[in-house]
Parts: sequence; structure tokens; C-alpha cells
Amino acid sequence: MLLWKRNLWILWIGVFFTAASFSMVIPFLPIFLLQIGVHQHTEMWSGLLFSSAFFAGALASPFWGRMADKYGRKPMIVRAGFALFVIYTLMAFVTNPYQILALRILQGLLSGFIPGAIALIGTNTPGNKVGYALSMISTASASGGIIGPLLGGGIADLVGNRWAFASAGMIVFLSTLLIIFWVIEENFTPNKEKGSVRNDFKAALSNRPFLMVLILTLVTSCSVMTIEPVLPLYIVKLGGSSNNASFLAGVVFSLPGIASALFAPYWGKWADKVGFQRVLFIGLLGGGIGTLAQIVFTHIWGFSMIRFVFGIFFCAVYPALNGLVVKSTPDDFRGRAFSLSQTANQLGGMTGPMIGGFLGGIFPVYSVFIVTGCLLLIATGTVFVNARELNTINKKVVS
Repeated sequence: MLLWKRNLWILWIGVFFTAASFSMVIPFLPIFLLQIGVHQHTEMWSGLLFSSAFFAGALASPFWGRMADKYGRKPMIVRAGFALFVIYTLMAFVTNPYQILALRILQGLLSGFIPGAIALIGTNTPGNKVGYALSMISTASASGGIIGPLLGGGIADLVGNRWAFASAGMIVFLSTLLIIFWVIEENFTPNKEKGSVRNDFKAALSNRPFLMVLILTLVTSCSVMTIEPVLPLYIVKLGGSSNNASFLAGVVFSLPGIASALFAPYWGKWADKVGFQRVLFIGLLGGGIGTLAQIVFTHIWGFSMIRFVFGIFFCAVYPALNGLVVKSTPDDFRGRAFSLSQTANQLGGMTGPMIGGFLGGIFPVYSVFIVTGCLLLIATGTVFVNARELNTINKKVVS
């Protein structure tokens, strides 16, 4: 087997289990707070625990990106894997919310497994296969995100949340061992320039195509996370008074992830032929229209179908953005480039729920769908207006 293919499949397994471990424990944090005796200000604590890791990660990502360009992407993946193993394991022994908050901040400061895997794939894959490889990593993350809650919920029901945390830690540990023994980073040229994170930001600002990709990443992440606080409640509301409304909520919530696991590889192969800009445009356009179309359906089954269709198109967006990061930056800046992309992603992930929660608390729930859809359409328009510049990047892909 070719080295790049072996790397891809081993990293696919690693990203799948890392995403699964994350979704095994994070959705259950509010329930765990109640189990350790937090019965006052539970919602406040829950919001703080969710957003703290995003904020810490946004601050730390540029530093780890610089380390990746200096020492390699594989060492950064291994470092992040062991950090997650320790944090999840310690989470099994916490007794108060302050300890959880400290561990969540550490998780944000020391994370970087999946961005590191994306950076390694983007640098060690032949140029005409980058779209396919990045879309495959996207399916790993989506599939892990689907399986994780089922696995975590099952373990929690059988032996409790603490064992679910410990199990998540062990899964990440095994994934990290796979990376150590089986992944080889072949194309790596250490960056020997002395610099700083501040200089990295200056370099990003001076690279207009890359800056555009960062802005699109921020807007896209923010728009998707805007809908997160109200979506589960909206799904249950559409399900009516049915006894299985909660089950339906879980299924419908996972439909875009299922669509991503099924269709992302096809988008990736097409991107390798026609360029990432065109695939990004179609994905954002379909995602924006699909989000607005969800308002039309007042029954759970129609809403479910349009959520799946939304997922078919939107799963093209993040692999295309990652592909544009690869094509718009030199190899020795690639680790920093993906770390800055991760910072933009986490800033969007932090601000989106705040906007969604604010809008959902003041206006009808459908207003959140309108705002989300409009944000995605604004991003679509940005891609269209700057098509010539993004197409210049894509000439490197199809040449």
C-alpha cells in the first residue's frame, strides 16, 4: 500500500475514535453536573464549561501550529492524544464543577489531534488526491460524532458517567498508539525561522486568499453553531407529545452527520477535478437554502428529510475550506495555517451559541434558522465575488 494511503487510513481510524471519545462525554456534561450535586445555576455552568474549551483552544492553536512547523505534525498529534487521554481519565475523578472547568480549559489549551491530522494529510498526500483525502477525514469526524453519543450513553447507563469518561480516555490512548507506530510523516521540512505568533498573524493578513479562507471558516462555524442551542428543543417540539420524541431528536440531530459520512468522499473526488472553490460555493449555497427550507416544514418527517438534504450539501464545505488552506499556503507554514484555521473555527464555535441562545430567547425559534441561513448565503456570496482569486488557487489543484 502507498504510504499516503496507509497514513490516511490510520489517521481515519484515529480521528474517528477521537471524535467519538469527544462526543461520548461532552453532550453528557450537563447531566454529570447534576450527578455531582450542582443543582443551582446548572445552565450557567453548562454554558461556561462548553465555551471555555473553545476560548482556550482559540488562544493556544497558533502556538501549537508554530510547534508543528518546527518539530512536525505527527509529534503534535501524539502530544494532543496523550493530553486528551490524561484529561478524560482525570474527568472520571472530579467532585465539583471547578475541577471540570480547569480540565476543560486544559483540554482547549492542549488539544489539536484532529487539526494536526488534517495538516499531516494535507502535506503528505499527492496534490491530485488532497480533496479525496480531506473529505475522508471529514467522514471519520462525522462518523465518530454519530457513534460517540450512542456509545457514551450506553456506557453511562450501564456503569455510570465516570466510567464513560475513563473509556473515552482509553479510546484516545489506543488511537494515539496507532499514530505512533503506523503513521510516517514523510514530507516535512522544519521551519527554522525565528518568529512569533504575532508574525504568523501578520503573514496570514498579508496572504489575501488565505485570509479569505479564515473569514469564511469563522462565518461558517458561527452560522452552524448558532442553531445548536435551539435545534434539539425545536426537534422535540415538532415531534409533539409522542413518547419517543427524545429518541427522534437524537436521530434527526445526527442526520447531517450520516449524510456527511455517505457523501463527503464524492465531493472530495469532484473537488480534485474541478477545484475546491466550486465545491465550496455549491456546499454553502445548498447549506444556506437547506437551512431556510427547514422553516417550511412543521412535521418531524419533512423536517428530517430536509435536514438530511442539508447535510448532503453542507458536508462539502469543511473539506473544501481545508483544501483551500493547503493550496493557499507553503509547506513550511502549513501547521500554522491549520492552527489559525482552527482558531477561526473555535471563535465561531464560541460566538455562535451565544447568538443563537440570545435570538432564541427573544424571538421565535424560526428566526434562528433565518439568521443561520442568511449567514451561509452571505458566505456563498463572498465565494462568488472572490471567485477569480480562489480560482487562481485552484489552478494548482487541477494542473
